[in-house]
Amino acid sequence: MEAKSEKIFGNLVDLHHETIYPAEIDIEKGRIASIRKKEGKENSYIMPGFVDAHIHIESSMLPPSEFARLALVHGTIATVSDPHEIGNVLGTDGVDYMLENGSLVPFKFYFGAPPCVPATNFETAGARIGPSEIAYLLRKKEIKYLSEVMNFPGVIHHDPDMMEKLSIAKQLHKRIDGHAPGVRGEDLRKYIAAGIETDHECTTLDEAREKLTKGLKILIREGSAARDFDALFPLMKEHPERCMLCSDDLDPHSLVQGNINLLVRRAVAKGMDPLKALRCASKNAIEHYGLEVGMLRVGDPADFIRVGDLKEFPILSSHINGVCVAQNGKPLFPRIVPKIVNRFNAKKKEVADFRIPAKEGLIRIMEAFDGQLITRQLLEQPLIEKGFAVADPTRDLLKIAVVNRYFDAPPKLGFIKNFGLKRGAIASSVAHDSHNIIVVAATDEALCKAVNCVIAHKGAIAAADHDWEECLPLPIAGLMSDREGHWAAEQVVKLEKTAKKLGSSLTSPYMTLSFMALLVIPELKMSDLGLFDGNRFAFTDLFVKQSV
Repeated sequence: MEAKSEKIFGNLVDLHHETIYPAEIDIEKGRIASIRKKEGKENSYIMPGFVDAHIHIESSMLPPSEFARLALVHGTIATVSDPHEIGNVLGTDGVDYMLENGSLVPFKFYFGAPPCVPATNFETAGARIGPSEIAYLLRKKEIKYLSEVMNFPGVIHHDPDMMEKLSIAKQLHKRIDGHAPGVRGEDLRKYIAAGIETDHECTTLDEAREKLTKGLKILIREGSAARDFDALFPLMKEHPERCMLCSDDLDPHSLVQGNINLLVRRAVAKGMDPLKALRCASKNAIEHYGLEVGMLRVGDPADFIRVGDLKEFPILSSHINGVCVAQNGKPLFPRIVPKIVNRFNAKKKEVADFRIPAKEGLIRIMEAFDGQLITRQLLEQPLIEKGFAVADPTRDLLKIAVVNRYFDAPPKLGFIKNFGLKRGAIASSVAHDSHNIIVVAATDEALCKAVNCVIAHKGAIAAADHDWEECLPLPIAGLMSDREGHWAAEQVVKLEKTAKKLGSSLTSPYMTLSFMALLVIPELKMSDLGLFDGNRFAFTDLFVKQSV
């Protein structure tokens, strides 16, 4: 798709001077050649495109080339993308895959170098990205920044490996993204002193204000699982110059509905000046990360979107380097058939693999929360049948298991609340951060069937009961579909409905499930190596002896 010389007319939204005026814009060779104010009224608005300031493309279950086709129709023309997920499966080869695939379509992907692969040493990942690999990635001009530094204890306590990665980023003058859920006070000061510049993990206004006051830029997140926009919106109004908007993790069904455009619409509906809301949705990320994305200035790349108004922001068209790439809800370029890459070696399991021999005492239970990544630890009496601790759907006490996907190993088992299943099981090979197989079930039989469905496809999200199963295969690294984006979205909707028919009351059961193995988010999580206490950052026992 080649740019042509043309004139466009509309109400130009100038984010640098925070003004709006009718304009005639000349585009030559993909760049803004001139801008002239004109008289009269225009019906549409021409403004910089939206930038998702922190997203894992893999969580859309689509490769970059297909993600672009869905995102562009919502006015998102660029992303600051952390390839942490595929990095955990395939290492630097996975990051290179994302760069290559993203380069095939007219979209501005900007990837980072993931410094926490694996995120911890308490789980099995498919690869390790050490300091030398970080240097290899950061020397690429396409790699704009060091991705989220999830190992905040390592930073605070000066872990040599972590500090070397930070040093390499500083030497190469690359930005450094943060990830500091609940880190406050002196620990926060130490974390920021190491060179961290952003945080997207704030869940309360008080936490966000402290982090902003101490120097961090705050990325306000609204994804499919973690939804922090409403809680943090006051900060966006107070400090629009230091806030950005991001989705972090967005499943394909959510992406079909919208992206950053929805957050701008909500901000304006809450009374925010549209120009300041758009600054958070575009300008701040472009300037912070040094993205080669135009902002409607003479000499800039001709990147912009055309919208019908500044209230609902209906997207009429999206343009990259002077080319109209999406119009009236449709992408204007063909889909790419992606290459298949993967690392998946788990073998078929038996029901007996998922039995938990009973012991004396209470059991530790993970309590999940709708719309949150955090969990809480509970202690309760288990249901014992024939010498085994089993799920008890009458108490919403379900079994959770994590199965190593990289080599054959015994599953690790525990219990979880708030998934609500009355029967059956849901399973996924999307399980942050190492992407082993994770499953929640009402019975051992359904649990085993769902896990074997995922194994048979070498990656999938699945639902099953004793006599049936259904799934969305994810052949690309066990994370992404190779099919068309709307089809994948429809399959996710179908599976979500199935999960809810099985009893789940969660808004996004599969997205929430994918975070139940994320050890760097407290309080209690499950890895393929065992039950993990996120507060103590150590493994813990399932059974707890009662004191006399």
